[in-house]
Amino acid sequence: MNAHCERAIGTIRREALDHVLVTNEAHARRALAELQEHYNSHRPHRSRDQRPPEAPEAPPVLPVGTPCKLPRTRILGGVINQYQYAA
Repeated sequence: MNAHCERAIGTIRREALDHVLVTNEAHARRALAELQEHYNSHRPHRSRDQRPPEAPEAPPVLPVGTPCKLPRTRILGGVINQYQYAA
């Protein structure tokens, strides 16, 4: 259990808190809530074949040669960039 906690804390620190100056407790709670939503809904995980925990079992497959847009959403003020296919 300790290894899981250490890994989660390290991920939070490396991906967010090393790049954001936290000013108070309310700011820390907002930043961590935004990171949690990104981590569970969009961030790829190796143990799940590059799918996030809350993703459906199979990702959508686009036919070869289909033009698509790949818009970027900035998380934590631009610290993390999130990309998602748009038709």
